[in-house]
This record gives sequence, C-alpha cells and structure tokens, in this order.
Amino acid sequence: MRRLRYFIGLIIIILIFGVIIFYPLPSLLEWQSVLLKRCFSILFFCALFCLWRIIKGPTPADRAVAIDILGILVLGFCAILGIPTGRDWYIDIGIAWALQSFISTLALAKYLEGRNFDE
Repeated sequence: MRRLRYFIGLIIIILIFGVIIFYPLPSLLEWQSVLLKRCFSILFFCALFCLWRIIKGPTPADRAVAIDILGILVLGFCAILGIPTGRDWYIDIGIAWALQSFISTLALAKYLEGRNFDE
C-alpha cells in the first residue's frame, strides 16, 4: 500500500512539473521572462510541498528540515525578484533570511537534542 502511495505521488509530481514546464502560469508581473515565470512557479510549488511537510511531518526533525528548506526557497524568490529588477536589496533580504534560517535551525536542533543553548 505504501509503495502505491509513493508511486501515485511521484506521478502527480511529474505531472505538476510537466505542466509548469510546458504551460507556465500567467504572471501578474509583466516584466518577467518566460524562464523567470517558470522558475517562480517551480519555487512556488516546492514551497507548497514544504508547507505540507511542516504541517504533516511525522517528527519534529522533519518539520525542522522543511522549515530550513523553506528558508532556502525564500532566498530563491528573492534572487528571482532581484535579477530582472536590478535592485540589490532583494539579495540583501535573501542573505539576511538565510542567516536567520540557519541560526534558527541550529537552535531548534539543540532544543530537540535536549541541550542548553550555552553548551
């Protein structure tokens, strides 16, 4: 039964990526190229999968990893917005977000291990 669920999930993921690649979602931002639209759509669907893992995660460690990956995806969103606009502060926000995500993941790992923060 478990393999059937994995197989169905794999087929759904392949279909979603196929739709994204061949039929990109219309963008509200007219300055984006087709490639940036597709990258934005792929990052959006990956963020949805991460949010699903945060909600459904069987263990706190799985949730922590999903939160860390979501922080990396936010960095990708900032990079995609920074490239066509030419504004540097998107990249600055992304770097600050990545540092904060890394520190919070370390703190959560220490908490889940049962250690104090000063050890």
